[in-house]
Amino acid sequence: MARPVWSGALSLGLVTVPVELYPAVADHTIHFHQFERGTSDRIRNRKVNERTGDEVTQDEIVKGYDVGGGDHVLVEPDELDEIAPERSRRIDIEQFVELDEIDPWFYDRTYWLKPAKEDFAKAYGLLLQAMDRSEKAGVAKFVLRGKEYLCAVRAGEDVMVLNTLHFVADLRKPKDVMGGLPKVPKARPKELDMALSLVDEMTAPWRPEDFRDEYSERVEDLIKAKESGKEIAHEEEPAQSADVVDLFEALSRSVKSRKSGGKPAKGKKKPAKKQPDLADLSKTDLDKLAREKNVKGRSKMSRTQLEKALKAS
Repeated sequence: MARPVWSGALSLGLVTVPVELYPAVADHTIHFHQFERGTSDRIRNRKVNERTGDEVTQDEIVKGYDVGGGDHVLVEPDELDEIAPERSRRIDIEQFVELDEIDPWFYDRTYWLKPAKEDFAKAYGLLLQAMDRSEKAGVAKFVLRGKEYLCAVRAGEDVMVLNTLHFVADLRKPKDVMGGLPKVPKARPKELDMALSLVDEMTAPWRPEDFRDEYSERVEDLIKAKESGKEIAHEEEPAQSADVVDLFEALSRSVKSRKSGGKPAKGKKKPAKKQPDLADLSKTDLDKLAREKNVKGRSKMSRTQLEKALKAS
């Protein structure tokens, strides 16, 4: 079992629940060491004085901020420690917001929050159910590893989820990154209708398990093949995309291709699914069921509205 990366208390008004924070995402990137080609000699990175070439130990290093013109303001590590955020052990919820008001642009990392002890399960469960029913996220700030983070605390499936968020100052506008953007012409109605038809044909329930990191799998296969001395099979280059001459025709062919390959054969009907008790489902499950039944306007519906729409479908 993983160890918590932070422990403290979640605070909402006068209600305080001791909690532990666990990473919800694992890094599966395959890491390599560096070697000099033709040898078994490792390549190491060392910190050296660029003038003398001498290696410098960590306690001899200070930080410098570039102020331009080759000048730097030197700052001692102790000076940074003195102004670092307090090592608060609390996540104080300052306000609640609608979940769909937080643009995905702001989301950074995901963590699970669990009660520190079984004794606090009742208070934890109360806050979890209240967040689930309200469909809102609590906005707070907390300190992790000496850095202050903005975060959103929300209800997940039987557990609270904490998402660290970017501050507004961290976000970059498209025009600041890419410069001038091309003027987008207004789409012709029939092209827009066909594009929407293609979107509808390609819409399916979100099944994250259907998507894999295929590149990492190929890297693992490459390592195993080289270890056993086998011949390495190379991936074929993908075919180049043809230039789109008639946008409407290309969309039309795409829709027809999806329809021919995506519908069950005539005469074979899928067995009807047993309707679950909607009152027992979480908001997340209600959203999934509404998506499967193609309930229109579901993204803007409250829990009560979703239940009503599902019963009528």
